[in-house]
Amino acid sequence: MFRVLKQLSWFFKEQKKRYVIAISLLLVVSIFELTPALLIGRAVDAFQRGALSLSYASTLIVILLAVILISYGLSYIWMRQLFGGAFILERQLRSRFMKHLFQMDPPFYERRKTGDLLARGTNDMKAISMTAGFGILTLIDSIMFMAIILIAMTWLIDWRLTLAAVAPLPIIAITVTILGNMIHTRFTKAQEAFGDLNDRVLESVAGMRVIRAFRSERKDEAQFENKSLDVYNRYIQVARIESFFDPIITVVVGLSYVIGLGYGAFLVFNQQLTLGQIVTFNIYLGMLIWPMFAIGELVNIMQRGSASYERVNETLSVSKSVSLPSNELVASLPVRLKDYSFSYPNSSVNQLQQIDLTVHKGTTIGIVGKTGSGKSTLVKQFLKYYPPGNEGLLFGNHSANDLSQEAIRQLVGYVPQDHVLLSKTVKENILIAANDTSNTHLHQVIHTAAFDQDLAFLPNGLDTLVGENGVSLSGGQKQRISIARALAKNPELLILDDSLSAVDAKTEARIVENIQRDRSNQTTIITSHRMSAVEHADEIIVLENGTIKERGTHETLLKQGGWYAEQVQNQTSQDKEAMS
Repeated sequence: MFRVLKQLSWFFKEQKKRYVIAISLLLVVSIFELTPALLIGRAVDAFQRGALSLSYASTLIVILLAVILISYGLSYIWMRQLFGGAFILERQLRSRFMKHLFQMDPPFYERRKTGDLLARGTNDMKAISMTAGFGILTLIDSIMFMAIILIAMTWLIDWRLTLAAVAPLPIIAITVTILGNMIHTRFTKAQEAFGDLNDRVLESVAGMRVIRAFRSERKDEAQFENKSLDVYNRYIQVARIESFFDPIITVVVGLSYVIGLGYGAFLVFNQQLTLGQIVTFNIYLGMLIWPMFAIGELVNIMQRGSASYERVNETLSVSKSVSLPSNELVASLPVRLKDYSFSYPNSSVNQLQQIDLTVHKGTTIGIVGKTGSGKSTLVKQFLKYYPPGNEGLLFGNHSANDLSQEAIRQLVGYVPQDHVLLSKTVKENILIAANDTSNTHLHQVIHTAAFDQDLAFLPNGLDTLVGENGVSLSGGQKQRISIARALAKNPELLILDDSLSAVDAKTEARIVENIQRDRSNQTTIITSHRMSAVEHADEIIVLENGTIKERGTHETLLKQGGWYAEQVQNQTSQDKEAMS
């Protein structure tokens, strides 16, 4: 049950001063809380003897008020320290969790659902935070505060009466052991179901246009209802186990009261205890109710916290697929692939085979081929998304294995096929990687990406919010914003991975012409299904099943009469038919 405390020992050591102050003051306040019952018992005995004078009563009242005020002040301090520590833990774990997610490679996200990661970063973090705050409180109250009360009952009243009254307590210990393990197992399954529900919601929101286009709203609602019902049922299973605690504790408390009152009355009748003592004892017995309930809360919180910490730690313990070199080497051009082969981590076959390619500074490389020929796989090698296939990938004079991802990506500006925009303004999306860009440069990259023609139609121009993942924009507008974003970085190597597919031929020609002009002395790699996007390239390579089948300039490939020449002829015919 206390495994989570051991798991969080690093944090308690780090915040040792805070928790020592909190626990010490909590114990002091617990001792002070015994005073009112003792004063009431003294007042009852004094009244019974006829010795309750005004001065004596006034003294008792003053002492009582002083104890209340001191307890209030000390309670403020320990609560601030204890629950403040819980918030610090939650903040640290969330920051570590997000930092870890930023460091992870594509293979990590390929094996995990977004909704589950979201659940671990929200619900699980809150459960762990509860452990470091309310969990410590219930731990102290269920063990230390109970011990303080039992010591007071034994020392100040009568050990025989105390022993008889607490005889039913082992029932709670047995119940806690049995139910605690059941809560741990069921809560873990409930959190997993909640992660699946999150993932379902994210997919529905992201794919809302597709759902509406195919009139699948009712089907999606039914799927969501099934997921939601599954989460509900799993949490109900947790609640059913938790619901056993209160009745059992109520029964135990009731038994303690019956034994305490019955045996206490017997001792009073036999003049072994005074009436004031039995009143004080019963008040102490009433004060035991919360520590007994705290045992149930303690088990619940600790088991939830342990299950959540294991889920979060499972994510944090995953190592990067790509190694992190300790050196500070700088990546530079040219980029060379020598007899380079590559396969994805979970694949048994090579997606790229024996690639020989040199990307010189100031050149433009075009990469074309059938769908699935390996175009995107090839350009992703220049970003080190995956562990390099062999030693044949060089940036300048350094192997990709010896360069950090950060060093490589400082060299590269990448426009992927899937254009991800943040829920910010157009301007903020463009300047993600170049916040210090001047307005002149900003408008220049917008012009290069041919997005200037769209600004007049946006309600607030560059300050227009694009919505969730650019939902308010067309596919072509999102592509051009992505191109402008990469250009704003002014990279030495610009990679356009089929990034002109959503624009018309006229806009495509304008973008290509602008890039040729504005990046005449810089390096560009373009992958495309349209041959017109790469015909100006210094070298064009044709991929087929991960190997280079054709290579050369536009004119050279036309003369060869291969696949490239056929595609140029077909696409030219289609363009003429579209214009006629």
